[in-house]
Parts: sequence; structure tokens; C-alpha cells
Amino acid sequence: MWNFKYKNQYLNYVSDLMQDTAVQSMRLLPQHRAGVSCYHHSVLVSYASWRVCDWLGLDARAAARGGLLHDFYLYNWRDAASHPGIRHGSQHPEVALRNARARFSLTWREEDIILSHMFPYTPTKVYRCLESAVVSTMDKLCAAAELVGLVPLLTRFRRETPFWLDADWAPTPLRKAG
Repeated sequence: MWNFKYKNQYLNYVSDLMQDTAVQSMRLLPQHRAGVSCYHHSVLVSYASWRVCDWLGLDARAAARGGLLHDFYLYNWRDAASHPGIRHGSQHPEVALRNARARFSLTWREEDIILSHMFPYTPTKVYRCLESAVVSTMDKLCAAAELVGLVPLLTRFRRETPFWLDADWAPTPLRKAG
């Protein structure tokens, strides 16, 4: 599944987002497991969703972009003081959508992907398009792979260093989350 030879085609859809300083700041935020940042998780979700949607003949661009921004909440979810009044599990999609709208022009599909990616945990945020279902599914699969330690195995299948850790994916050096 992690065939990185499609990196350049994928970058055609998301390189403008990846160069944004706020997106890059996600590298500093922890995600599901120590050593995996919010940025790394989002790139995995985005890339996997892009591949699946492309294969299915769906809007792969929306999946790539929405997948990259699905966790664009920009706070440390493990530190409750960093997001007072926000119940992370159920409200972070709304925060991510608000942040994404403030920085980027989004299509309705990209907005739906961001807002509904926690369904069924957020039962009132139902998918309005198939791309949202794909990204949501890839989010859950990637999170599970992170939690059980499979991400290094998946990302090192073809290379020693995962492609999103290459220098051209990070315009400015940032420390790893963890």
C-alpha cells in the first residue's frame, strides 16, 4: 500500500499546503503515539486516502487536501490547558475546519472531509460524499497502525527514511513531536 513512487503526483495536490507555516507547525504536536506527530499522521492519512480515491475514480485531490487538514486543530490535545472549553474528541473537527478556512480556500468536499472525519463518534456529522468516508476510514486505520507500532514497518517498506521526513517536505527544520 505504501508505494512511494507516486510522491510527485501526490505533491501536485498538496505542496502549497505543506509549505504553509501553520501546517508545518503540526510537526510539533503529538498524535496517537510518541514519535508520531500530528503532521506525520495527517500526511499518512492524506497519502493513503489520495491513493484509494484515485483508484476508485473519486476526487483524489479533495481527499489529499482534506486528509492533510483533517487534524488542523493546532493545539496539543494531550494538554487540556492548551484548549480550554474544547472537548477534543468531538470538537476538534470544527476547530480544524475553522483554522483551515482561515488560511486556505476549500471546496465543499474538503470541508466535509474535515468536519465528518470523526463519524460515527460525532453522530451528527455524517459523510456527505464518498471521499469523506475514505478519509475517515484511512484516519482510523492509520491511527490503529500508529498505536500498535506498525507505522515504521509500513513506511520503511521501500526506504529507510519515510518520504515525509525528507528535507523537501519541511521548509524549516522543526523538532519531532513525542
